[in-house]
Amino acid sequence: MRIYYLALLGILFAGCKGDPKTEAPAEAPTESPMAMSSDTLVYPGEKHFASIRQITFGGDNAEAYWSFDDTKVIFQSNAEAWGMECDQMFLMNVGETFEDNKPPMLSTGMGRTTCGYFLPDNEHILYASTHLKGAACPEVPLRENGNYVWPVYDSFDIFVADLQGKITAQLTDEPGYDAEATVSPKGDKIVFTSDRSGDLELYTMNLDGSDVKQITDQLGYDGGAFFSPDGTQIIFRASRPKTEEEIAEYKGLLERGLVQPTNMELFICNADGSDLRQLTYLGNANWSPFFHPSGDKILFSSNFEAEGGFPFNLYMINTDGTGIERVTHGKTFDAFPVFSNDGKHLIFSSNRNNGGTRDTNLFIAEWRD
Repeated sequence: MRIYYLALLGILFAGCKGDPKTEAPAEAPTESPMAMSSDTLVYPGEKHFASIRQITFGGDNAEAYWSFDDTKVIFQSNAEAWGMECDQMFLMNVGETFEDNKPPMLSTGMGRTTCGYFLPDNEHILYASTHLKGAACPEVPLRENGNYVWPVYDSFDIFVADLQGKITAQLTDEPGYDAEATVSPKGDKIVFTSDRSGDLELYTMNLDGSDVKQITDQLGYDGGAFFSPDGTQIIFRASRPKTEEEIAEYKGLLERGLVQPTNMELFICNADGSDLRQLTYLGNANWSPFFHPSGDKILFSSNFEAEGGFPFNLYMINTDGTGIERVTHGKTFDAFPVFSNDGKHLIFSSNRNNGGTRDTNLFIAEWRD
């Protein structure tokens, strides 16, 4: 469920500090994206970006993940120009852009999908989908008693498909929410989020769906998990209701298939769930973490410096919780950072260069430490 950020970007995280905003501020209008050089897309202070290339040019595009050989990317989009009513999975070859053309869709086109990820053979992907419960896009509620909420669809299950879009396996069939699956760089395990225990916890399983093990058990929404480059650790974001009021609210919403995403911190543990510890204590929403290629740092998105909910920028922090550094300097939204397996490039989602619209597009940056 790293997903609804974009569909609800204008309102989802407002009100984390200060007065709530009703929508994210739009970027100022700019010249045509194709007329802009990669240098123009790098904002002042973004020293880790040697250059940036824009990949998509409209709609909400996110959750972009590299194949193990770094030649392809799977991502999700709801671009109206591509005929989408809600998120579906799309495939691109590295080097392609999509201003006037549409990439091949790998999901069924039915229901809602999220969280695509390549398997080690580079010929199959996994993703979560609601299509078994119906062809229509499930409703996205925006508010509950004046607060912003996410739906936790009990119709989400995790599937494997080939690069022609044919589903070759269904990995989960438990009642309830199963989604947010990612694969270890070692190529042996999947980590995912499920509410099969009655709470939203992390689980691991083999690539064929066998040997399912629960690895977290604290009350709160654990999700958005990724393995370290050597496969020995997992980074994720979580909510942790503490007061009686917070606990009652969390449980009440979850019973109705809803969660509130406005207060989240990063946690890190071993791949079996041992040695769990909280990494950030920043306040607001800290999410979409991903390991730096060294395995010693984490990139993530946060609005902890914002007074009214925005902007979200990318930050980097050591795995011992020290040395936080701001990486991007946008005015609205940068998130979903994912390194290529060779560590040379970073793909992420951003509102930069959207011509004053609410569009969130994909960008690939040439990374320098």
